[in-house]
Amino acid sequence: MTADILCLGEPMMEFNHQPEGHYASGHGGDVSNCAVAAARNGASVGMIAHLGGDPFGDSFIEMWSREGVDASAVERTAAPTGIYFVTHGPGGHEFSYYRAGSAASRMTPDDLPREVISSAKALHVSGISQGISTSAADSVFEAIELARAAGVAVSYDTNLRLKLWPLARARAVIHAAVARCDVALPGLDDAQALTGLENPDAIVEFYLGLGVGIVALTLGKDGVLVATPERRERIGAFLVDAVDATGAGDTFDGAFLAEWTARRDPFAAAHYANAAAALSTLGYGAVAPMPKREAVERFLQERGGARAPS
Repeated sequence: MTADILCLGEPMMEFNHQPEGHYASGHGGDVSNCAVAAARNGASVGMIAHLGGDPFGDSFIEMWSREGVDASAVERTAAPTGIYFVTHGPGGHEFSYYRAGSAASRMTPDDLPREVISSAKALHVSGISQGISTSAADSVFEAIELARAAGVAVSYDTNLRLKLWPLARARAVIHAAVARCDVALPGLDDAQALTGLENPDAIVEFYLGLGVGIVALTLGKDGVLVATPERRERIGAFLVDAVDATGAGDTFDGAFLAEWTARRDPFAAAHYANAAAALSTLGYGAVAPMPKREAVERFLQERGGARAPS
């Protein structure tokens, strides 16, 4: 495998409740979603994961093949592929997970494809990648160290899921991991819980203080606050008639990494990723509505490349 961006973590089958009443099957898992989004936006992408030797695992292999995501570093095991259900209500979308003992949760540091990691431009991991088990958390720490030793940039989405682990442990593990990364991609709600801070500027200061070079703090309808030690800018969101935000954050991550690895401008990458994330909310499910580069560029052209007021 010679992918520029590697995504390490947990793939999960998705069953998303539709307005007609049935559940539509699809593919989810935050880092897998990120991988697909990055590939649809022109990046060379690979997955590092464990999948069950079951029909759900087969479905992921087929999907990644269609999307141009290299799955040669994915291992198939006797443990099952995790699943989750999405329902929708006045408060937004809600998730129900069935992942205990999943194949992904059984990954260990010894399972890592070391040469593959060392040959990439960027490694992307998340709080979920570490929250699913102790061995998975250790695997992510080891992958980060392998990447750093090889000069590979590391990206981390905090993606806090308190059903996976207590807040105190999540804070300790996530903060320790982020401190070893180059790019932090937290969402506001997660960051407020993890840092104990409310103000977005204080939050990005916290993450910069850990030693991260780039922070892109997503703020929902208020856009994203991008910060480096030298510069800070709030980039407004694009307003659309959203129907389902299930994969919007992961779409942002993938589009951001595709742009950033190609051009190394985090502010332009965040503007582009805002457009991709907005378009991803126009349909149901995590993967199906993710836009390709042509759609994002057309959308930006139609909006005149302008940023919505922040």
